[in-house]
Amino acid sequence: MTVTIALFTRDLRVHDNPVLTAAHREGASVVPLFVVDEAIAAGRFAAPNRARFLAAALGELDAELRAIGGRLVVRRGDVVTEVERVVAQVHADSVHIAADVSRYSSKREQALRERLEQRDCLLHTHASSITASDPAELVPSTGRDHFAVFTPYFRRWAETHQRKSLGKPRELTMPPVDSDPLPEAEELCAGPTSPQLAVGGETTGRKVLRDWLSGPIEGYEEHNDDLAADATSHLSAYLHFGCVSPVDLVRRVDMSTPGGHAFARQLAWRDFHHQLLAARPDAAWSDYRPRSKPWRDDPQAVEAWKEGRTGYPVIDAAMRQLLAEGWMPGRARLIAASFLAKSLQVDWRIGAEHFLRWLVDADLANNQLNWQWAAGTGTDTRPNRVLNPLRQAKRYDPDGEYVRRWLPELAHIPGPAVHTPWRENIDPADYPAPIIECVGM
Repeated sequence: MTVTIALFTRDLRVHDNPVLTAAHREGASVVPLFVVDEAIAAGRFAAPNRARFLAAALGELDAELRAIGGRLVVRRGDVVTEVERVVAQVHADSVHIAADVSRYSSKREQALRERLEQRDCLLHTHASSITASDPAELVPSTGRDHFAVFTPYFRRWAETHQRKSLGKPRELTMPPVDSDPLPEAEELCAGPTSPQLAVGGETTGRKVLRDWLSGPIEGYEEHNDDLAADATSHLSAYLHFGCVSPVDLVRRVDMSTPGGHAFARQLAWRDFHHQLLAARPDAAWSDYRPRSKPWRDDPQAVEAWKEGRTGYPVIDAAMRQLLAEGWMPGRARLIAASFLAKSLQVDWRIGAEHFLRWLVDADLANNQLNWQWAAGTGTDTRPNRVLNPLRQAKRYDPDGEYVRRWLPELAHIPGPAVHTPWRENIDPADYPAPIIECVGM
C-alpha cells in the first residue's frame, strides 16, 4: 500500500491545497503532518500574536481533517529529523510540501530532499500553494531573474493562466501513527498578545472570505485607503498562514469591476514581493538598493514611535492599533513606516523588526520588502518620496474619526482639528507635542 505524507507549513487548509491533494491522489493512505519547528520557535521570527493565530489555525485544520476521516499528526523538534521519523514509522513512499521562497525554507527543502533520498523516499514541492503564481514562472523577457518594478509584473501576472481550484479530498485514509497533542499558543511563543487579535483558521478564514466577496469588495477601490472606513478585507493573516488559498481567492475575484481589479492588484503585490525575495533572499535584511547616507541612532524617538506617542495623531493611532489588534490597514503601515525611515531617518530594519513582533500577518517577503519600499532602499521608483503625516491624515482621515477611535485622550477634539492637537491647548502630560517637524507629500 502506497503511503504519502502531506507536510503542512504555511498552507493550513484542506480546500484547494496542492500538497494535500497530490498526497491524496498518490497515496492509498495519507499522513497529514505538522512539525512544530524548534528553529522557528527559537528564532527572531517567533512572535506571540502569530503563535496564538497559528495554534487556533492548527485546531481548525485538525477539525477539517477529521471531517473527512483524517486528523492532524503533530510532532515537535527539527523538521527534517521529525519528518524522517514519521517516514520510517509509516514506510512512506513520498513527502509533499508547499514551495516557499525564504532562505530558511530553501535550506529546509534541500535538507529534507537529501535526508529522504537515504530512505528511498521522494520529496515533491508544489508551487502556487502559498502564492497565487509561481515565483519562478513570472520572469521578465529581458533575461533577468525577477521583476524589479511592479507595473510590468502586474501586467504579466494578470495575463498568466491560474491553475484550477482543487476543492478538497472527499475522504482520507490514514495509517496507524502516533501524534503529539495540538500545541498551545504559549508553548509556541510565550509573551503578551494583542487583546483584539483575530481568530486563526480555515473555517474562520473562509467565512471572512465569503463575507468580503458578498459585497464589501465592490467599494474597495474607492475606500481602501480610508482609515476610518475599515474597508479592507482582513484576509492578510489567513493568506499568510494559508488558511485561505490565494489561487482560489484570485479566481473568485471579478477583475472586470473597479473594486475587484484594485483588490487583485494588492494580491499581485503579495506575489511580487515573493518573487523578488525568491531571487534575492538577502533582501530580507539587506538593502535591495544601497543607501548613500547613514541612519540616525535615536532610541528615544524609536520608543515614542513604537508606543504611539510621536505627537502626530495619525501615526500614534496606527501604532496603538497595531498593539491592540496585531494588525493595521495598509495605508496606516505606509504612513508609519515612512515616518520612521524617512522623517526620523531611522534604519528600516528596526521598524520591520517591531512589525514582525506584532503583526499577525507579517512574513519576510511582504513585511521586509514593503519596509524597503517605504524606506527608499527597495523597489519604489521614487525612492526619495516622504509621506507627511499631516497631509496623509487630511487625505485619508479627513474628519479625524480614525484618530479618535485609537486616541481616547483626543476624543473630545472635533473634526480635523484632532490632527493638530498642539493648537488646541492640549496638556503635554496628556498628549505629547510633535517630536520633529515633518515635510513631504
